[in-house]
Amino acid sequence: EEAAFGVEKKIDIYHTVICAACGGEGAKPGSKKSVCPACKGRGQIQYRQGFFSFSQGCGQCGGTGEVISEPCTTCLGRGKVRKESEIAVKIPPGVDTGTHIRVRGKGEAGEKGGSSGDLYILIHLLAHKIFKREEDDIYLEVPISFPLAALGGEIEVPTLDGKAQMKIPAGTHTNKIFRLRKMGVTNLRGRGKGDEYVRVIVRVPAKLSPEQKKIIKELGKTFGESYRDDKGFFGKWFS
Repeated sequence: EEAAFGVEKKIDIYHTVICAACGGEGAKPGSKKSVCPACKGRGQIQYRQGFFSFSQGCGQCGGTGEVISEPCTTCLGRGKVRKESEIAVKIPPGVDTGTHIRVRGKGEAGEKGGSSGDLYILIHLLAHKIFKREEDDIYLEVPISFPLAALGGEIEVPTLDGKAQMKIPAGTHTNKIFRLRKMGVTNLRGRGKGDEYVRVIVRVPAKLSPEQKKIIKELGKTFGESYRDDKGFFGKWFS
C-alpha cells in the first residue's frame, strides 16, 4: 500500500557533517593556518628525473598547501564529524524493489567546508499478504462457491483502495481471470495506473450431508450423458 500510494518515512542515517566548531576548516578557532613548507603552498611537489618531470600531491599538507599548527579539538583537524541524523524521506507512489531515491545534501560532508553530497536510498518491497505485483498490475486469488459459479452473482473483492463489487457470470469455471481496470499501482513516471487481475477458484466441498449428496445426484441426472462418469461416457472411446 505504501508503494502504491506513496508515503513519508523517517529514517536514521550515519554521515559526516561540517564541524560546527571550526566551520570545516580543521583549525582550532582563533588559530591560523600556515603555508606548507614542503610545497610552498602549491599543494604539489614537482620532481625531475633526467629529461622528464612530474608532480604529485604534497604528502605533508595533503594537497591543500596549508598546515594546521593547532587542530580543532572537536574534529581533530578533519573539518567534519560523524553524526546520526533523522531525516524525512518522501517515497513517491509507484516505487518497486530496486528503485533508487535521491535525497540532495544528505550524503557525506564536502572537503574544507564544501557542500555535502547526496544520499541514495534503495527501495525494497515487503511481500503482501494477498496481492502479488508485476510491474503496475496486481494479482490475487478469490475462492467462490460452486452454486455461485454455476448460477452467477456478485462478490466483494479486496483492492488497494478498499473493497469492490465484481460480477461473476453464470457458468464460470475455476481459474477464470477477471480484470478490474485502473485498480492497480500508480505508475512511477505518471503513466496512469495498472490493473487488478482476480483469479477465481471454485471450491468443491470436501464433506456432504446425505441430503446434499442426494440433491447433487439428482442434479447430475439432469445434465445428460455428456456429464456422466461411467461406461456410458467412456464406452465411446474405450469400447
